[in-house]
Amino acid sequence: MHALVYTGTNKIDFRQEKDPIAKPGETLIKVKASGICGSDMHAYHGNDERRIPPLILGHEVSGTSLEGKYKNKDVVINPLISCEKCDYCKNHREHLCPERTMIGMSTPIKREGGLAELVSVPEKNIFEVPKKLSIKEAALAEPAAVALHAVLLAEQNLKKPLSECKILIQGAGAIGLLCGLVLNKEKKSTNIIMSDPNKKRLDECAKYLKANFVSPNDKSIKENNFDLILESVGLEVTRHQAIKSIAPGGTIVHIGLTQPSGTFNFKKLTIQEITLVGTYCYTNMDFQKTLEILTEKKLGDLGWIEYRDLKKGSEAFNEIHNGTCVAPKIILIP
Repeated sequence: MHALVYTGTNKIDFRQEKDPIAKPGETLIKVKASGICGSDMHAYHGNDERRIPPLILGHEVSGTSLEGKYKNKDVVINPLISCEKCDYCKNHREHLCPERTMIGMSTPIKREGGLAELVSVPEKNIFEVPKKLSIKEAALAEPAAVALHAVLLAEQNLKKPLSECKILIQGAGAIGLLCGLVLNKEKKSTNIIMSDPNKKRLDECAKYLKANFVSPNDKSIKENNFDLILESVGLEVTRHQAIKSIAPGGTIVHIGLTQPSGTFNFKKLTIQEITLVGTYCYTNMDFQKTLEILTEKKLGDLGWIEYRDLKKGSEAFNEIHNGTCVAPKIILIP
């Protein structure tokens, strides 16, 4: 098979690889669409110890099952593999399972990802694509589930409805945009500011999202001003802005992992009773709910996705790296 292989920092090669062999309980999937995630970019930059080259990246995957109970059916993959035995799994928090693994990662065990023509996954991790959902758009289920989970966590921690909140979304990538769309379409939130240094990316998001779009240093991002901040970037500088801009009693949901350590104003967090919530992936129920949302077209027009040929994937990685990619999401087609 052909695959995009991460071979070192800022290096990814389109080359021939051995076909995967499905282990017992697993199913071989012919990949039809596979998205490039921000975590794939962390690996590309050499900043992810969980993804060690050489490795086939990619975990936002849809395709056709070649065997098992879904044989010849279009399916989408939940890439998060859990033990199903621990207390977290039994209580529907599979994403926190201590033994969890994911395709496209090297630890705790190496599992090749979906930026390839074929991928093997446990049969329990695949879902049939509903007839009203295109196979290409189904690949958006994974990042959309991340966004849905983040918004639901915010909702659980806020003291008033999301529709009444003043909200800042930091970052105009796929996760930031998807969070905004969930807020717009599912939670009826419109008092939103989205910030990003990439003006062209903001302009693209503005075609699909009801919000105000500004640069990170815009005067509208005032101190003590927002009830909710969704931090989808994960840099020390964006965290500093988040804690400065959050209103007393507000909630910061931290999604991004670009820069996982650094300083933080814990004094304000404490004396103004700020809630800081970490969010990771999604539950199985979140994933299933996301498929329903996508099938019912509740997130609106998905024209902001850009589809490209898998063999041109290295160019896509390079454009995202250089900040010249306008599309919030690139999905590669083998």
